[in-house]
Amino acid sequence: MSDKIKVTIDNITIEVDPGTSILEAARMIGGDVTPPAMCYYSKLEGSGGKCRTCLVEVSKGSEKDPRPMPKLVASCRTGVMDGMEVKNITSPRVIEARKGVVEMLLINHPLDCPVCDQAGECHLQDLSYEHGTEGTRYEFDRRTFEKEDIGEYISLHMTRCILCYRCVYVADQLTENREHGILERGDHAEISTLLGKNLNNEFIGNVIDVCPVGALTDKTFRFKNRVWFTKPVDAHRDCNNPKCCGKARLWMRGEEVYRVTARKDKWGEVEGWICNDCRFHKKSASDWVVEGPTKVDRHSVISQGHYVNTLQQPKIIDKVIGKEPKLLLDIHDVSDVNKPNVHLSEIPGPAHSDDFEKKDDKKLNN
Repeated sequence: MSDKIKVTIDNITIEVDPGTSILEAARMIGGDVTPPAMCYYSKLEGSGGKCRTCLVEVSKGSEKDPRPMPKLVASCRTGVMDGMEVKNITSPRVIEARKGVVEMLLINHPLDCPVCDQAGECHLQDLSYEHGTEGTRYEFDRRTFEKEDIGEYISLHMTRCILCYRCVYVADQLTENREHGILERGDHAEISTLLGKNLNNEFIGNVIDVCPVGALTDKTFRFKNRVWFTKPVDAHRDCNNPKCCGKARLWMRGEEVYRVTARKDKWGEVEGWICNDCRFHKKSASDWVVEGPTKVDRHSVISQGHYVNTLQQPKIIDKVIGKEPKLLLDIHDVSDVNKPNVHLSEIPGPAHSDDFEKKDDKKLNN
């Protein structure tokens, strides 16, 4: 068994196995220390290194070579070394670069969030709110593509695609025959089947789950309901397909099942692949054994109205800055404004500055 190596990310030290990437090490810490990722997918071999949203600053290479790396590096493609020190949210360079990456991803992305079925669970939407800027400097026409029919179950909106390659990797590694891919180059690159083929493989529906934006959506769910109006529940069934895990997430409203998806972890990655039969054809609650409500991250819009079993985000800001910030402390104990011996509830009438002055100061003022 290999010895553990130490890496420090935003002043938090953790021990990981050799060969671990910076992004994976940051996910072990969790919270805001974890860089966002739009193309990396731990379950897909070869993913990562496309979107550049996970850029970090390596301020110390290792114990043997402490020199910092001159440029920001993609955390999903950079392995950790013993003694490495990394800056994410503590680096102004990273914060500024990430704003530029978000602006670039949104250059050609259409502003159709109000009518997009991915709204509410779109990773690009979350990324733009958390790491983007208020406006854009782009003044030219956005890139557009002609609509293409790729089957009865999946809807393709190429204008929303950010070319993360996730769907291509899924079709290449999970299905027997990959019928779609990336065509052309540069700003003309697009996802297509070239000859207008239908994507009808028994596991092709998983490209919907891995898509971080609304480029690939479920045709059977389109425009039927908003995701935050539905209640996600975990369920399972005995599927005849040996490759299907049989564990899914049902999106219900009342007793009606509007959509079936694979279960996802807190990083938005599927816990197990499901077949098309479970996804598109089992839309009745009687087809499943319901386990209970899904635990949803508190910050997600999906948790709106569902306050049971919400997951609280870990508070690690005190570890990042080395001390607990005053905004999280008791203001009466740390501030210089209020006096601990003055009880506001006992003051007759509204409190003003004279109530907090010393008696000697009042005499001098008089």
